[in-house]
Amino acid sequence: MKNVKTIEITIEGETWEKALDKAYKKKNKEVKIEGFRKGTAPKDIFIKKMGIETLYMDAVDNAINEAYQKALDEAKITPVVEPTIDIVNIDKDHVTYKFTLISKPEVTLGEYKNLGLKKEKAKVTKEEIKTEIKKLQEQLAEIAPKESGTIEKGNTAVIDFEGFVDDKPLDGGKGENYPLEIGSNSFIPGFEDGLIGMAVGDTKELNLTFPENYVADLAGKAVKFNVTIKEIKERIIPEINEDFYKDLGYEDIKTEEELEKEVESVLLERKQTELDDAFIEECLSKASSNMQVEINAEIIDEEVHRMIHQFEEQLNMQGIKIDDYAKITGMTHEKLHEQMEPEATKRVKYRYLLETIADTEKIDFTPKEVEEKTKEMADNYGISVEELLKAYGSDEVVKYDMRMHKALEILKDNN
Repeated sequence: MKNVKTIEITIEGETWEKALDKAYKKKNKEVKIEGFRKGTAPKDIFIKKMGIETLYMDAVDNAINEAYQKALDEAKITPVVEPTIDIVNIDKDHVTYKFTLISKPEVTLGEYKNLGLKKEKAKVTKEEIKTEIKKLQEQLAEIAPKESGTIEKGNTAVIDFEGFVDDKPLDGGKGENYPLEIGSNSFIPGFEDGLIGMAVGDTKELNLTFPENYVADLAGKAVKFNVTIKEIKERIIPEINEDFYKDLGYEDIKTEEELEKEVESVLLERKQTELDDAFIEECLSKASSNMQVEINAEIIDEEVHRMIHQFEEQLNMQGIKIDDYAKITGMTHEKLHEQMEPEATKRVKYRYLLETIADTEKIDFTPKEVEEKTKEMADNYGISVEELLKAYGSDEVVKYDMRMHKALEILKDNN
C-alpha cells in the first residue's frame, strides 16, 4: 500500500558501544560472577563469562529511540499507528533495525453535499404522552404490604423455598424471606405462575421441569419446590395530583393539562435529539460510502484496541475486572476484537471523512479562538484550563476537535 514505508536503520560505532555499555551495567547488577560481588565485575570479564550476546536485547532497547527518530527523518511521514520493528542483524559492532511505518492513507472525497437526505421533525401523539405519564407513575410507585387477598401478577411475594431433584436438596435451591416479583421471570418457567392465588401463610408444592437449555447437569430434569408465602407486597400507583407533580420536580405545574404539555415538550426534545443523531449518522454513512480510501488492517486493529481499553475502563468504573467479565460471559479477547471490528472500521472511516472535509473546506481557527474554546470547555467541566489541557494533551487536540465539529456542521447543514 502507498502509505506503508519500510526503512532500515543501522546503529554502530560509539552509539552502539554506549548502548552495549548501558546494557552491561544493568546486567552486571543482576548476575553473580564468580569472584566478584553483584555489579562489580569488570566489563571484559563479564563478557568473557556471560558472552556479549547476553547484552544484545537490552542494547537494542537502549538504541531504539535514536534509530526510530532516524527512520522518521528518512521516511518523512507521520505514522498513525505504532511501527512494526524487526532486527535484521546484530553483532558486537552494530545493529540494524527494520521499521515498517504506516501513515494516514490517501482519501479521495466523493459527494458530501446535496446527498438528498431529509431531516425529520419530531412529532408526539396523545397516546405517547399518556404512556409516558404512566411510566412516571410507575417510577414513583410505592411497594407496600398487601393487607388482604392473594398473589396477583405484578405483586412481590416474600417466600421461603427449597428445591429437590431426585429427592435430594438442590444445590443453591434454598432461600428464606426471598422477595420475588411475580412476572419478572426470575425463576424457571411455572414457578411464578404457580404462586398466583396463594395467600400469606400458604404452603405449596410445585412440581416443575428445568428448561432444556438450562445448565447441563439440570437441563430437562424434574424438580420439586416447597414454597411458603411469608408476605405479599403490591405496587401502589400514585394519583395524578399536585403531590405527584411536586414529586416529579414540577413545582409550577398545577393541572393535568399542564403536566401533559410539559411531558409533550420533554418527549419532543428527546425524539428530536434521536432524529438528529440518526440524520447525522445517515449523512456520515452516505458521504463515507462515496469517498475512496484503502484502510490498513493495522489502523483498524489500533482502533479496536482503543475501544477495548475504553470498554475496560467502563467495566472498572462498575467495579468489574475484564477477566471476570470474560469468565461470566465467555467473551474472549479474540471474540471481543471480532465483535468491535465493524464499529472500529466505521469510526476510522468517519474520522478520515471529517478530516478531509476540514482540509477541503480550509477550516481553521486562530490561537485566540482556540484559547476561548479551551476556557469555555474548562468552565463547562468545572476545571481549570491547565487541568483540561493536561487531560487533552495540548491545545492542538482542542483545535482538532473544533475542526471536526465544524466539518460535521458543514456535512449536516448541506444535506
